[in-house]
Amino acid sequence: MRRVSKLAATVATTAALALTASACGSDDSTGSGGSSGGTGEGAAIAFDVGGRDDASFNEAAARGADKAEDELGVETYYQTARDDETDADREQRLQQMAEAGYNPVIGVGYLYGPSVERVAQEFPDTTFGVVDAVAEGDNVYSMIFAEHEASYLAGVAAALKSETGKVGFIGGVDTTLINKFQAGYEQGAKDTDPEIEVDVQYLYTDDPKGFTDVAKAKEQANGMLGRDVDVIYTAAGLAGNGSIEEVASAENAWAIGVDSDQAEQPGLAEYKDSILTSAIKGVDVAVFDLISSIDNDDPMSGMGEYGLANDGVWLATSGGHIDDIADELEEAKRRIVEGETEVSDTP
Repeated sequence: MRRVSKLAATVATTAALALTASACGSDDSTGSGGSSGGTGEGAAIAFDVGGRDDASFNEAAARGADKAEDELGVETYYQTARDDETDADREQRLQQMAEAGYNPVIGVGYLYGPSVERVAQEFPDTTFGVVDAVAEGDNVYSMIFAEHEASYLAGVAAALKSETGKVGFIGGVDTTLINKFQAGYEQGAKDTDPEIEVDVQYLYTDDPKGFTDVAKAKEQANGMLGRDVDVIYTAAGLAGNGSIEEVASAENAWAIGVDSDQAEQPGLAEYKDSILTSAIKGVDVAVFDLISSIDNDDPMSGMGEYGLANDGVWLATSGGHIDDIADELEEAKRRIVEGETEVSDTP
């Protein structure tokens, strides 16, 4: 079993591919390449709320599985979490996937961390993966991302592009994970312009609905726009689509996407001219790495760390909206990679 502590060597090429690519709350199963009936062959992915078509981190995981099908012929079986799920529900889903014979079994989202750790002990011959959480186990691969580093660059871009000196952050749920996005964004903006104001709002304190409540994100964005905020970064999964839509309805305002290149998502195509950039994390890279390791009979385990230094996170350049500040962004990235700037992961 191959233990991993850093990003696999496939990142550089896969990240370039991801730049060109990028049903809410149901428990329906759909499969890549026709693997919708639960055959037990290939990989299995348990999505967080929002499902495959969230245009965010679930969609990014699905792109990794799509690449595995295209390049390796490995099909993937999918299921999606409901808004009101318990940890026991997630555990049961993972157990069913493992019992059916899927390998690897991947939970997308930090909420799957505890259940992956428990179920992995029950199925030692199956490799499990979890995105955005660290789970113990010799047969577990934890995929961790430096969201705060990409968010720092998003904050730099926001500060440079703001005309009002006021930028905003909307988080889906007030958790340690989403706090990383906030922390990096605030630091990047204030390091760039010490006088800038950062308006921070969360949709929910501890309810996963914060990742699917499109209407509430739209309402929050509307409020920020009314307070003269002209750049809004939203880290809220599917819910963030509402924020992007609201920003697009305003003049002289920018939205910043998250996790996937949201300007390239078909469901957000009509708003792409209002999406300044997106802070992307290579969930697709990590998922492909894990599936391919099973295909090569050399399963990955341990913790994979994906950050700016190994191109595991980055800013999207779609639309050319940040081309004019490319030098400033590259310099900010250099300072982080070389250790001159330490980005906080807590607000």
